[in-house]
Amino acid sequence: MGEFWPVADVLAHLAGRWRADRIVRDLASGDEGRFEGVTTFRPLDGGGLLHAESGTFTWQGVARPAERTLRFLPGARPGTADVRFHDDRPFHDLDLTSGRHVTDHPCAADLYRGEFTVLDPDHWRTVWHVAGPTKNLVLTTAYTREEHPEQAQGDTRARQRP
Repeated sequence: MGEFWPVADVLAHLAGRWRADRIVRDLASGDEGRFEGVTTFRPLDGGGLLHAESGTFTWQGVARPAERTLRFLPGARPGTADVRFHDDRPFHDLDLTSGRHVTDHPCAADLYRGEFTVLDPDHWRTVWHVAGPTKNLVLTTAYTREEHPEQAQGDTRARQRP
């Protein structure tokens, strides 16, 4: 898996439902946590995708529900995305036309550096390195496609038949 899989249109590629498995490592303490859940990319009115993630985050033996919402909007160039927090604050850009993208997000005194890689049509990964005065983390998420939008529509039609 040394090669990356180029994506001509990141929004079209991400649309659908993905299994998300995240490992969170605190490099300072050695603690490790895990998020297991689902990330769904649904169309937004006016273009783009709503990224809704929900699941369970376990840290130091304690499991809690966890969720987040992002907006993936059409980017400055065709096939790219402008990723924003749910309240419309900028998060990062995303260009997977080469199958790999590195981006930064400054957050107060911390710097988030993200690497996105597409492994094949149904698998992609993010690795975020977080560094700052009180943080030294690595968050690695593996995404596996569970459902294309066309499959969801097909399933709905099948359920609606008498």
